[in-house]
Amino acid sequence: MDCSLLRTLVNRYCAGEENWVDNRTIYVGHREPPSGAEAYIPQRYPDNRIVSSKYTFWNFVPKNLFEQFRRIANFYFLIIFLVQLIIDTPTSPVTSGLPLLFVITVTAIKQGYEDWLRHKADNAMNQCPVHFIQHGKLVRKQSRKLRVGDIVMVKEDETFPCDLIFLSSSRGDGTCFVTTASLDGESSHKTYCAVQDTKAFRTEQEIDALHATIECEQPQPDLYKFVGRINVYHDRNEPIARPLGSENLLLRGATLKNTEKIFGVAIYTGMETKMALNYQAKSQKRSAVEKSMNVFLIVYLCILISKALINTALKYVWQSDPFRDEPWYNQKTESERKRNLFLRAFTDFLAFMVLFNYIIPVSMYVTVEMQKFLGSYFLTWDEEMFDEDTGEGPLVNTSDLNEELGQVEYVFTDKTGTLTENNMEFIECCIEGHVYIPHVICNGQILHDCTGIDMIDSSPGASGKEREELFFRALCLCHTVQVKDDDNIDGLKKSQLSRRPCIYISSSPDEVALVEGIQRLGYTYLRLKDNFMEILNRENDIERFELLETLSFDSVRRRMSVIVKSATGDIFLFCKGADSSIFPRVKEGKIDQIRSRVERNAVEGLRTLCVAYKKFTHKEYDFLHKMLQSSMLALQDREKKLAEAYDKIEKDLILLGATAVEDRLQEKAADTIEALQKAGIKVWVLTGDKMETAAATCYACKLFRRNTQILELTTKKIEEQSLHDVLFDLSKTVLRQSGSLTRDSFSGLSADMHDYGLIIDGAALSLIMKPREDGSSGNYRELFLEICRNCSAVLCCRMAPLQKAQIVKLIKLSKEHPITLAIGDGANDVSMILEAHVGIGVIGKEGRQAARNSDYAIPKFKHLKKMLLVHGHFYYVRISELVQYFFYKNVCFIFPQFLYQFFCGFSQQPLYDTAYLTLYNISFTSLPILLYSLLEQHIGADMLKREPTLYRDIAKNALLRWRVFIYWTFLGVFDAMVFFFGAYFLFENTSVSSNGQMFGNWTFGTLVFTVLVFTVTLKLALDTRYWTWINHFVIWGSLLFYIIFSLLWGGIIWPFLNYQRMYYVFMQMLSSGPAWLGIILLIIISLLPDVLKKILCRQLWPTATERIQNASRQHRDHISEFTPLASMKSPRYRSNDCSSSPPRRSNSHSKKMMFTHWRGIDYSILPSVFGYSNKPCNSSASYCYSGSGLETSV
Repeated sequence: MDCSLLRTLVNRYCAGEENWVDNRTIYVGHREPPSGAEAYIPQRYPDNRIVSSKYTFWNFVPKNLFEQFRRIANFYFLIIFLVQLIIDTPTSPVTSGLPLLFVITVTAIKQGYEDWLRHKADNAMNQCPVHFIQHGKLVRKQSRKLRVGDIVMVKEDETFPCDLIFLSSSRGDGTCFVTTASLDGESSHKTYCAVQDTKAFRTEQEIDALHATIECEQPQPDLYKFVGRINVYHDRNEPIARPLGSENLLLRGATLKNTEKIFGVAIYTGMETKMALNYQAKSQKRSAVEKSMNVFLIVYLCILISKALINTALKYVWQSDPFRDEPWYNQKTESERKRNLFLRAFTDFLAFMVLFNYIIPVSMYVTVEMQKFLGSYFLTWDEEMFDEDTGEGPLVNTSDLNEELGQVEYVFTDKTGTLTENNMEFIECCIEGHVYIPHVICNGQILHDCTGIDMIDSSPGASGKEREELFFRALCLCHTVQVKDDDNIDGLKKSQLSRRPCIYISSSPDEVALVEGIQRLGYTYLRLKDNFMEILNRENDIERFELLETLSFDSVRRRMSVIVKSATGDIFLFCKGADSSIFPRVKEGKIDQIRSRVERNAVEGLRTLCVAYKKFTHKEYDFLHKMLQSSMLALQDREKKLAEAYDKIEKDLILLGATAVEDRLQEKAADTIEALQKAGIKVWVLTGDKMETAAATCYACKLFRRNTQILELTTKKIEEQSLHDVLFDLSKTVLRQSGSLTRDSFSGLSADMHDYGLIIDGAALSLIMKPREDGSSGNYRELFLEICRNCSAVLCCRMAPLQKAQIVKLIKLSKEHPITLAIGDGANDVSMILEAHVGIGVIGKEGRQAARNSDYAIPKFKHLKKMLLVHGHFYYVRISELVQYFFYKNVCFIFPQFLYQFFCGFSQQPLYDTAYLTLYNISFTSLPILLYSLLEQHIGADMLKREPTLYRDIAKNALLRWRVFIYWTFLGVFDAMVFFFGAYFLFENTSVSSNGQMFGNWTFGTLVFTVLVFTVTLKLALDTRYWTWINHFVIWGSLLFYIIFSLLWGGIIWPFLNYQRMYYVFMQMLSSGPAWLGIILLIIISLLPDVLKKILCRQLWPTATERIQNASRQHRDHISEFTPLASMKSPRYRSNDCSSSPPRRSNSHSKKMMFTHWRGIDYSILPSVFGYSNKPCNSSASYCYSGSGLETSV
């Protein structure tokens, strides 16, 4: 009896150490293993189809409608529409149904089109041809038919169709080169290794004859982690087990490079591939403006309900008189008299709700979405934010947060690659206390006139020569660098090799800089071939070292090691890493001299690494090799076991020396940070570097200034005192100047307050975030936040990626709830980018994970200045005006309807015609505000960059505060009362027709509606400061469209209408002189109070923005038509307001900006920031900015 099945089940489900339920077994080529080896248990896995689409043909309508009606506004209008269908309401269901249908249809078309594109991309991917091996032959099939266990052949420049275990390649050493740009953006070639026992297979027949099973973990989204093992069966012998790691896993979406072909077996297919598992959408972020919109919507909903309740109550008060309840011309039926009073009242309440429901602007959401979507293109089109070096421009991954760029209070930035260039230059190395400084070398280019080694102290003696050579060999061998174009090394002579410029490729710029620097010092790394590393020494001799083990770098250990065997049989371990991880593991060497040199270089802002070595006997190596193999073969807790093995191996080291590499500060990084601080934004630097290096960078980029008092909250301080004492001492220090008052978040760098800078490390942060023994951690956190609020800048060093996110979350959830922005360039910054309100990725050299996971991406850190101070400012001002204007125009629209009920016995009689009710928000008033919210520039872009303090005028949601909201609401109520009562008194006891005929109620409503449309449109025209032909066309075109529509609507008998109550009404109204006079007069009276208020506020209580606008106008007025353009850059043409700060490069007038005067018109010649041509600007135009911070023009 074959008990293999029973044995397998027992081992799989009853094993104590490893939980087999979390693993899967794959049969390579679907071949059963030899009898008695293991039972063949076929398993079901998904096919290789990729589905990124959201809808199908059958579920699009119900699913899309369900998602759209989850929005409160859409659901509310649906209820109103259903009420209009069910009960007898004063208005037609069309008035609510048509706008709702328009909104739903537009959104559905947009989402349907986007999903159709996803379907199209999925089909193209699923139908691409793939080469399978079937019965020893190549078979071509569609990608979607691939199954787990199939053996696949991939040729050069082809993309891997699924996640594959690498079996063999056309290269003799069993390696292949892969680019993962589509996965993480890294364009460098990565080296992957085939399984040791299968790498010699070259033909389809050899691969097809393979008997093997693969045991691996279930699918995980982590691109850089994989745990498995392969069991290779040779006849009936025991299988040979080999560990499988991420270096053996070829991911779907990656591309094969510099390799003719490879064979691999599919282990994860379709939606289980790592690429598909990373499709998961990020959590939805909502802006402060959207939250304000929802609050205002609730307020207007309460106003709507109040109006309906008041009118319902007053209706029954009015009808308490029998004559009013049943006039002689409108007697009730018997059934109406017996109808339940409560039911009648509820029906009347619903009818009033329907009548007044237009106060809730359903089209506002569509307009806001269009404004955000179209407005995001202005950012991507900005030529000043395009980087010519990289050929990259800004990217917008989500347009939902555009206005949030104008509300940022805290910026959390990474250091390496964000503030610095991540372009490393080898500066020096220190060996046994002797310092070597080669000439600068970068990116493989060596100056021809530089041929020696510069040493700044005495050369080492004979005893130090051996350590010197070991140090150079360590840096040549301890790395993961690849050599590009190394095919012809064997055919080159030694003299040619010595002059051969090697081009190195690595995912780490530090490693390339070190290998290049050592090449300049006489040792050249040549290549890795057949597991042998070749280096060229100073005597032009090639040395070969067998690579036995690689102990990979990770962010926890902060070091990497290699174990190599020399030609003489000696076995060495070479280790390099951060000083904090190397010094505790060193037992001998010139530790004090090297430590002092490392600290000195760190203070100068250089990145330092320490190098050490250890020699093994063959017996010791055999022991550690077995220990490593057992850890690598583990399927459960492999990382933990490997970490323990590495810890045992990397100890009792001998220190050789240290290196120093410079990462230069990015262009205009200091200018950007200075501008952000002037704008009232606090800048925090979060980095994994050591404190001295990070502090030097902070001084260089002006985050810390020479007069900044540095406060330290580090592990060293806490060791000297308790955490409690350190925190309270710091708290007393920062609060001493201001007493018990806390510095405001936007105080910036005020002169009357002491300037403090805080430095905290990761270990200290862990202690602060760790719950105390009594179970609470709140006290320490609050004390820490209190200290941070009173510091102008904070540096967090030695931070792990999750600690960066913790810092951002701590500030985000503090009691002030400030708006946070995180910016970084690497995969270690993704967590804080996702945590912050706004995440920005820098398109840098560490891959594109940060850019792919961010809300926005920019080429360089310097572009953050314009993104926030200009684009963010514009976005916020525009959408704030849009939101307030929508509520204002709807109050103007519906409040006359409310007043009209007092004059029609609360009979629910509509004031406006059905067509006007339907088209008011869709056609008559929609386009002007949309174009305004896209094009308006209340102040010039150059001025916003020169005066960062203007950013403070809009801080803390200034334009959507309750004071501003109430002002707009009362302005709408006032204008509505002017419309209604002005028309009412004009009509009262007056014959306004030429033949003495009185106007009726529809003429009255049309007169009110005409004044309404002209007033709200002209109000927007007065608010517009930046005029283009598009504004003129839309504003005056909307008014013209209303007139033409009214003439056609009332001038033609439409056959599809059952009744036409507006026939000839509009023409009759326009034929009356008093009506014309009344329209003009009422428009002027409506606009006058707002104009007067803005003029008074501008003169008596001007904001910073208004002062700049006035200064700009005076500046233009002082320009003569004979003023030379070149002299415009002279300081004497600047106003006092514009030149109050000391002259700096960032504050000077841009050379691209000129003024000239020709034929009575002032022309400003500006850079084409938003893609529009230069337009004349009227120098006599003034600009009013209300005390509440709302920009409008007069």
